[in-house]
Amino acid sequence: MPIVGYVLKRYPRYSETFVVNEILAHEAAGLNIEIFALRPPSDTHFQNIISQVRAPVTYIKKPIQGRVSVSLNSLAPTAASYFWAELQEASKVIPDFWSKLAVAEGEQASTVYQAAWLAREAKLKGITHLHAHFGTVATSVARLASHFTGIPYTFTAHAKDIFHESVDFADMERKLQDAATVVTVSDYNLNYLQTKYPQAKQKIQRIYNGLNLVRLQYSSPAQRPPVIISVGRLVEKKGMSILIDACAILKQKNYEFQCQIVGTGSLETALKQQIQDLELSFLVEIIGPRPQNEVFQLVQQAAVFAAPYVIGKDGNRDGLPTVLLEAMALGTPCVSTDVTGIPEVVRHGETGLIVPQNHPEKLAISLQELLSDSALRVKLSTQAMNLIASEFDIERNTQILRKLFGTQRRRDAEEVLR
Repeated sequence: MPIVGYVLKRYPRYSETFVVNEILAHEAAGLNIEIFALRPPSDTHFQNIISQVRAPVTYIKKPIQGRVSVSLNSLAPTAASYFWAELQEASKVIPDFWSKLAVAEGEQASTVYQAAWLAREAKLKGITHLHAHFGTVATSVARLASHFTGIPYTFTAHAKDIFHESVDFADMERKLQDAATVVTVSDYNLNYLQTKYPQAKQKIQRIYNGLNLVRLQYSSPAQRPPVIISVGRLVEKKGMSILIDACAILKQKNYEFQCQIVGTGSLETALKQQIQDLELSFLVEIIGPRPQNEVFQLVQQAAVFAAPYVIGKDGNRDGLPTVLLEAMALGTPCVSTDVTGIPEVVRHGETGLIVPQNHPEKLAISLQELLSDSALRVKLSTQAMNLIASEFDIERNTQILRKLFGTQRRRDAEEVLR
């Protein structure tokens, strides 16, 4: 019986509903999942759908600091003893473990420690495949655990793990080459990775994040009040400050509207000050994080969804945000920017409106266009919903993913044997 181990940096996370959607779809299809998290959750709010996940969650033991070298002299005595004990435990269930340890040269000691721990757990639990999300530490741990055990691994690359200035290209290349397959979430990402890492070109493929379309029922935006909504973490790449500036322009032109911003983050204080400085407090409100079902209600009550994403100064940017896809599925027409894979789904004049990033004037024009034109809202939202239904169905997209895991082939063989 195939069992897939999902390797995540933290679980659960408020902003990573795409991971939960994916796991739930696998479970609905009968796939056995085990979740391995490298860190405990740090969020104060969680999405309600997390309670539907049946997979057990294992939090890998507290990591240690430092880098692996020819000796453990750089580690504190207690940390070194924990590290050594974990390697000893792994060697009890992986007979050739010691001969494989050299591949960890140069990795963080904490990564090797957690990889040894994961390798032992994977062998004991009968894990047949490992899959990580984001090509950062979770994939580093999965890669080493795969090398130690011989269990194949795949990973999904998203955005920050590809584009951020901190990306170690040599490290990423190792992960790409050692993985059985690499998934990414947009054609933009696919082209970037295949160009940047040509040696691994054949291993990389695009599978869009899927949505549970049963939970996202379309409704016409024809009669909605002039409400703008935006949902996302309050960080630079989400472009919320640009949205607030656009709202100031709408106010100056005496347009009727209200704007709700759902989310929290490091820029919350600065954004609230911006709202106050621009005298927008009676028009623009940051309402904090909300459960997913409430977010859906808020989005479906709005006339337009604003997604003014930007490329951050550190290179960080969004890939293809799930909340943008959800808004389209719910019937809320979207205005977004020409960042990464977003134009693949928000097709200007067809399934939404695209404006240049960091351009509040053009954002304001497009927002007003949708607020005032009911027929345009209906046209764009109908075509957007059709695109979502054809390209972003979670059942179909996760079936493709399971084939990469090898689980579809194994289940078919088991059926024949029965």
